Amino acid sequence: MARFDLILRGGRILDPGTGRDEIADIAFADGKVAAIGAEATAGRAPIERRIDGCVLTPGHIDFHAHVYWGGTSLGIDADALARRSGTTTWLDVGSAGPGNFAGFRKHVIERSETRILAFLHISFAGIFGFAHEVMVGESGDLRLLSPEACARVARAHPDLVKGIKVRVGANTSGANGLAPLHLAIEAADRAGLPVMCHIDRPPPRYVDVLEVLRPGDILTHCFKPFPNAPCWADGRVREQVWKAREKGVVFDIAHGKGSFSFATARAMLAAGFLPDVISSDVHTLCIDGPAFDNLVTMSKFLCLGMPLVEIVRAVTATPARLLGRPDLADLRIGSTGDATVVRIVEGEFVYEDVVGERMVGDRRLVVDSIVLAGRLWHAAEPGSAA
Repeated sequence: MARFDLILRGGRILDPGTGRDEIADIAFADGKVAAIGAEATAGRAPIERRIDGCVLTPGHIDFHAHVYWGGTSLGIDADALARRSGTTTWLDVGSAGPGNFAGFRKHVIERSETRILAFLHISFAGIFGFAHEVMVGESGDLRLLSPEACARVARAHPDLVKGIKVRVGANTSGANGLAPLHLAIEAADRAGLPVMCHIDRPPPRYVDVLEVLRPGDILTHCFKPFPNAPCWADGRVREQVWKAREKGVVFDIAHGKGSFSFATARAMLAAGFLPDVISSDVHTLCIDGPAFDNLVTMSKFLCLGMPLVEIVRAVTATPARLLGRPDLADLRIGSTGDATVVRIVEGEFVYEDVVGERMVGDRRLVVDSIVLAGRLWHAAEPGSAA
């Protein structure tokens, strides 16, 4: 009889990256996936958990978050939020820049139990003025944007820095328009990395940003409400949006405080334009609503009719590929032993978007348990909501 460290029994294993979708037992040993199916069923482990009726997936990746807790005004505690969100890997996008990334690494990333990777901000100090009392668009001052410094620091931390972040729009770059994006691309080109571009109110326009982005670059906040929505008032998706997808631009949700509307999402889904990535953009100003966390964002898409397998793909296989870490979203034998187990609870749930529209949904995703590196890191109490 095989001996393992952990066995989860009776759940639906859903792994879009490998095409697996079946009810089976899964076992972990030595920090890795060790067995699925008959061998796991026949095995024994000191820790075993029944997850009947649950969905087990590779560990969820929140591809747009702000987790430089204590180092920036917008940062949240990654490990604390992970227990309700099911996130095993966070991508912090731009909280830190070249001038303060070393502190982010030493004081937060290296101490975190959940994995944190990063997109380095082109702004030297990252996002440094983001609070109710102070709101400063860091891309409004070109003196802060050094492609040389950004590329140098990115190259010095290849294990953690997976891209370059920039914010443009009336609120963040002001009269500088697209200039910060061009500088970010300069840094990214030198470092061999993609760019993630935030947009807010125009100018620049959504479509103007798409024209500048390269294949493999990411447009975040892609389902924004008017103004700067990807679709016309009648629901038609703008032609430039389709062309950008054909070019290879990646579309990331990043719900946040001001960047996701039900009206836009309904129009895009009706047109067959699904997001590539679903992420929360969780930070101090939206952790208590309307974003809350990425499991809430995923629940909104579930209630809007997006197929569960595509929702899971958008928080596992696709972001893992974009990060150059396909092992993070792979439940094959010997792969990284991270897994997220959720329950789909039926009932009546009120969801809200960033413009105040409320939607009553009939389902909600809640955390049952989380596996990190092959160990049961978190398990919800029976009957609890998270």
